[in-house]
Amino acid sequence: MKPFQTNIVEPRTGSREQRIIELVRDRGVAAIQDLASEFDVTPQTIRRGVNRLSALGLLRRVHGGVTVPPANANLPWATREVQHIDAKQRIAAEVARMIPDGASVAIGLGTTPHQVALALRTHRELRVVTNSLRVVLALAGANEVEITVAGGTLRPADLDVVGEPAARTFGAFKADFAVFGVGGIDADGSLLDFHVEEVVARETMRRHSRISLLVADASKFGRAAMARGGSLADVDVLVTDVPPAPPYEHLLQGPKPRVHLAGGAA
Repeated sequence: MKPFQTNIVEPRTGSREQRIIELVRDRGVAAIQDLASEFDVTPQTIRRGVNRLSALGLLRRVHGGVTVPPANANLPWATREVQHIDAKQRIAAEVARMIPDGASVAIGLGTTPHQVALALRTHRELRVVTNSLRVVLALAGANEVEITVAGGTLRPADLDVVGEPAARTFGAFKADFAVFGVGGIDADGSLLDFHVEEVVARETMRRHSRISLLVADASKFGRAAMARGGSLADVDVLVTDVPPAPPYEHLLQGPKPRVHLAGGAA
């Protein structure tokens, strides 16, 4: 079994920037001047690196220094999009093999469901319900795909729609498949997200589907997020890249979910 990894590998950071991240995590907060002295560079050089890392969501600027983002805060889309991208694409390919032409599919928020949408572009005559404009853009113009977009409040940074109207849209359909991700999976099997509105839409989608598919790479096990709703045991199928290590492997010992590993079935 591949070792379970809980640390997120930050995308496209240089060696100095990676060391800055590690120092700030160790100290909790670090002054710009102290970092400049540590690396024997000018404060301007440190600020440029810190500004870049802050834009990626990997650090957070405070007066005179820098700290780490809150543990339950999600990262920007551009950062999440490239994290564990190989695993996400393998998961998406596995899901695409499970969904036949002509199926109805509800697709939720997040970078892995977006990869699923990209993998479904060669399918024919799908009927898709989604609250992600990125999914809409991925499937627009594909082989006779009919797309229903949920209403609600647009979040411009992620190009998705949340709120009670979005949940009502999912509740108006009975999809063959619901494909959704989560912010994290707790040790007791709780499904976690970063906002209550995300949980409401996800759970409505799951309940109003014939087969629910959770798409989550192994990094989601143990990842903290604030909003709780649903359980792994409620999900029909988990599609992931590698089995989780202790203390999470017990979550997959019940009748649900069935586990499909990217590239094979467990």
